[in-house]
Amino acid sequence: MSLTVAQVMELAPVIPVLVVERVEDALPIARALVAGGLPALEVTLRTPAALDVIREMAKVEGAVVGAGTVLNPRQLDAAMKAGARFAVSPGLTKPLGKAAIEAGLPFLPGTATAGDIMRGLDMGLTHFKFFPAETSGGLPALKALAAPLYEARFCPTGGITAETAPKWLAEPFIKCVGGSWVVPKGPIDPAKIEALARAAAALPR
Repeated sequence: MSLTVAQVMELAPVIPVLVVERVEDALPIARALVAGGLPALEVTLRTPAALDVIREMAKVEGAVVGAGTVLNPRQLDAAMKAGARFAVSPGLTKPLGKAAIEAGLPFLPGTATAGDIMRGLDMGLTHFKFFPAETSGGLPALKALAAPLYEARFCPTGGITAETAPKWLAEPFIKCVGGSWVVPKGPIDPAKIEALARAAAALPR
């Protein structure tokens, strides 16, 4: 079943941002996150294993696996062929935006300024990643941007924690947040990941 970007953002309050180094970790991580109530999984293309990780995670029932850190149309195409059902980028370029729109793939481009968001709106996009959230002025900055750019909806990512996520999610123009805290660095502990996912899935919005 294909989803819109809005539907992907509504799946859970948190989209886990995953940097997975080993393919063998893909299934236990994905199963734990889905069991904990976080079905939308952003696998960043920052490791050599990333495309294989997407392929493995896509096998997990209930998982909606996307590719993060998508920088260009070539990476977008590779991610789609690996089974990615949405794409997230750190920024917005015309070639990447055009490729995502033409492919019909739910796309969450990174934005940090009014100009970024306006360029996205001009392309017909309405849902954006606000990145890097905390170092781009945090919630006060996004509130200031969202007021005049009232059509836009956001998934802030970058520096957000379990403790700060609720203040972001309280805003109506924020549909979810991206965060890496649900899969801590170090050896994979599925029980801990599932517990952290349950807490994240229960965050009000």
